[in-house]
Amino acid sequence: MFMTIGALAAQTGVPASTIRYWERHGLLPQPERRSGQRRYTAAAAERIALLRTCQQAGLSLADLAELQQDRPRRTVMIAAKLAETDQRLRDIAHARQFLDHAAQCSHADILGCPKFREQMAAWR
Repeated sequence: MFMTIGALAAQTGVPASTIRYWERHGLLPQPERRSGQRRYTAAAAERIALLRTCQQAGLSLADLAELQQDRPRRTVMIAAKLAETDQRLRDIAHARQFLDHAAQCSHADILGCPKFREQMAAWR
């Protein structure tokens, strides 16, 4: 079953202009054309959902394009993104620890709290 770009946009919640942009930049394969109009399969909607998920996870369009390159080039980008993601996870864990402590700390200035300062020192 084929759908127009408008139907694909409605189904995915992605504007038609974005779909065309992604096509121009190789993130979506060029669709079949019938009478000059783009016609998409369900696979295009699945790919758009994947692109949106990757973007929400912090990957840029350049990162997504890099994933479609040859394996050695893609491997370098993936290694860098894994390291970046690991650092983001550590930062989020520290923020969580800070907020947990702040919710229970009786000090007026949490940055002056000895227990919190110990916790911060452990992060380094």
